[in-house]
Amino acid sequence: MSTTIAETEIRREIVPWHDFVAGSLGGMAQVTVGQPMDTIKTRLQIEGPSGRFSGPMDCFRKTIKNEGFLGLYKGMASPLVGVAAVNALLFAAYSNFKKLQEPFPGGPLTLDQIAIAGAGAGVVNAVLASPVELLKIKMQAQYGPGSKTHYSGPVDCARQLIKEHGFRHGLMRGYWISVVREIPGYAGFYAGFEGMKRYLTPAGEDPATYAHGMLSLMASGATGGVSYWFACYPLDMLKSMIQNQPNPPKGAFYILDAAKQVYKEGGIKPFFRGFSPTIIRAVPAAAATFTTYELVMRALST
Repeated sequence: MSTTIAETEIRREIVPWHDFVAGSLGGMAQVTVGQPMDTIKTRLQIEGPSGRFSGPMDCFRKTIKNEGFLGLYKGMASPLVGVAAVNALLFAAYSNFKKLQEPFPGGPLTLDQIAIAGAGAGVVNAVLASPVELLKIKMQAQYGPGSKTHYSGPVDCARQLIKEHGFRHGLMRGYWISVVREIPGYAGFYAGFEGMKRYLTPAGEDPATYAHGMLSLMASGATGGVSYWFACYPLDMLKSMIQNQPNPPKGAFYILDAAKQVYKEGGIKPFFRGFSPTIIRAVPAAAATFTTYELVMRALST
């Protein structure tokens, strides 16, 4: 009997620490595999129309030329350290939102209900994901010797932001845009994964208990990852821009203000800066996440 990251239609009790360990290792796999393309994505998002990069390949070449190959892994420490807490919160929230919708304990859920559970989990997840990603973005924004910001690492970055702007406007900057992004993002994430998993389940088998092979898990994970970004990418672009600003955003409608600013740059197109490396990254990163989680859960459950 297998247990999936989406935990769909679970028919047996999950040991909490198994879920925590598997989720943490799955998250670490995602960060390690996806960080280079994430760095390229973030730098393209925050550069603006007159930035230093003409496209993903130009950003890739210049990053390696100026900072070496490890420059692609800049900012990785924050998500790598925070992934255990972030994933534990995400999986726990997702599980509870699913239970609220079950017709009976362990009962089946529709894909719409899976999406609702994912959206709810995204709202909760933003509490930790927002500051973790803020520190990552600040580190990734430091490009080359002429960088205007100088943080020696994520701890130093957090210390300086809190000292200058306080906890709310420093470390929690961009929290609400993170919430807005995570709602459609994780609705697509979990619905995409579960939908593909069900599609790949042989006729007559139960998707919740069928032991999917490695390729099936990777395909389902990749579908979930790509679905996440198609559902929320323009919001992610706004989040990166807002969190990278030198000063905290002002006003209750700062998300709309940022969207108007981006739109003036060139219409809809700027909202998709960095989209191609994001989709390229999503496939192996999500596949690594789901596959690692599944295999670790199976190993711990034997």
